[in-house]
Amino acid sequence: MKKRMKGSGRCSKYALAVLVFFYSGFVIFAQETPGSEKAKETEKNFRFSPFVAPAYTPELGLFVAGGGLLTFKTSPADEMLKRSSVPFSLGVSTKEAVIFSTIMDTYWTPDRVRVSADIWYKDMPDNYWGVGYDAGRNTEKGEDTTAYRRIWWQVNPRVTVRIHENLFTGVNLDFNRTQAKELSPGVAADSAIQEYGLDNFNSGAGLILLYDSRDIPVNAYSGTYLSGTATFYGGFLGGDNTYRIFDFDYRQYLSVQRPGRTIAWQLSTRIGSGDVPWGELSQLGTPFDLRGYTWGQYRDKTMLFGIIEYRHKFLKNTPNAFGRYESRHGVVGWVGAGAVGRELDDFGNILPHAGVGYRYEVQPRMNLRIDVGFGVETLNFYVNFNEAF
Repeated sequence: MKKRMKGSGRCSKYALAVLVFFYSGFVIFAQETPGSEKAKETEKNFRFSPFVAPAYTPELGLFVAGGGLLTFKTSPADEMLKRSSVPFSLGVSTKEAVIFSTIMDTYWTPDRVRVSADIWYKDMPDNYWGVGYDAGRNTEKGEDTTAYRRIWWQVNPRVTVRIHENLFTGVNLDFNRTQAKELSPGVAADSAIQEYGLDNFNSGAGLILLYDSRDIPVNAYSGTYLSGTATFYGGFLGGDNTYRIFDFDYRQYLSVQRPGRTIAWQLSTRIGSGDVPWGELSQLGTPFDLRGYTWGQYRDKTMLFGIIEYRHKFLKNTPNAFGRYESRHGVVGWVGAGAVGRELDDFGNILPHAGVGYRYEVQPRMNLRIDVGFGVETLNFYVNFNEAF
C-alpha cells in the first residue's frame, strides 16, 4: 500500500437560513454609517469588518463561525497602491469540528511585489464519493458509503514580482497534510484509498506567470486576469508523493454603461500528472467555481470549468458611507458548466450549474457575498468575503 492523501470540504446544502440572517445582520450592524464614529475611522489605514455566523448542518451539527475582513495599505501615502486584503474565519461545532481559513492578498512597493497565501485547517466529519464522474454521480451519500473524518491543513504562499507593466512572474510553495479516520465501509473499500493510504504529507514548489490589468483585484469592474502555474511535488521537500499540477486561469471583466454593472467570465483548468493522491485530485464544487455542487463530490486528475456572471450594484440619491452615490447593496446571477476526467480530452459528462447572490459592501469595493447555487439535483448556500473570481 502506498501512503498518501489530502482533502477539502464545505457546509452542506442543509445550512439554515439563520446563517444568512445572523451573518449579514451582524456585519451590517458593525459597518460605518455617514456621520458616525466608525465612518471617521475609515480614514485610517487599517479597516476591520467583523462577523459572527451560527448555522446547522447534519455533518457538523450546530456550528458557530467568527472572523472578519482586515484591509490595509502597506504604504499608506501611496494613493495608487491597492489595498491588501486578509479575510479569515474560525468555526467550531457540536460534533467537534474545527475549521479555520484565510486567503490573503498583499501589495508592496507600489505594486511591484505581491505576496499571497492560502491557509486552511479542517478537522471535521466529511464525505468521499470516489474518483471520476461516475463515482460522484452514482455513489449514494451515507454513513456506510461515503462518511469519514478528515483532518487537513494547507499552507500555500505565493510571491510575484512585476517584470513589465501588468506582467508578473514568481514562485509558490504548497505544504499540506491529510489524515483520514473513522472510515465507513464504502470509503475503506475504495481502490484509491487503499493505494494511497490514510495519512499523507505533500509538498511542492512551482513557478507562476501572471498578467493582471484588473482595476481592483478583489472586485474588478474592468480588466483581464491570465495566469499559469506549474507546481512540482515530491520528496525534495519531504513530501510522500511525486506528481505535478498545472493550473491555467483566464478571467475578463467589462463594465456595462456605468461602474457597478459588470459582466465577468472565467475559464479555468487544473491538470494533474504522475502519482496524484486522491485528496489532491482536481475537484469541482468549491465556493470559487461551480457553486451548487458539493466540494469534493466530483474529482479526477483534470477538471475544466467556465462561468459567466452579471454583477449589479444599485444606485442611490444620497452619498453612502464611503461618499459615493452607489448603494452598498447589489445582486449577481451566473451560469456555467464544468467537467472532470483523466485527461483534457476525457470529458464525457458535463455538470451544468447556475445561481444568484446578494452583495453588501462592507468596505469600499469589498463585499460580503451570500450565494445560492444550483447543480444537478443539488442546491447549496455560500457566505464569504469578496467575489468568487
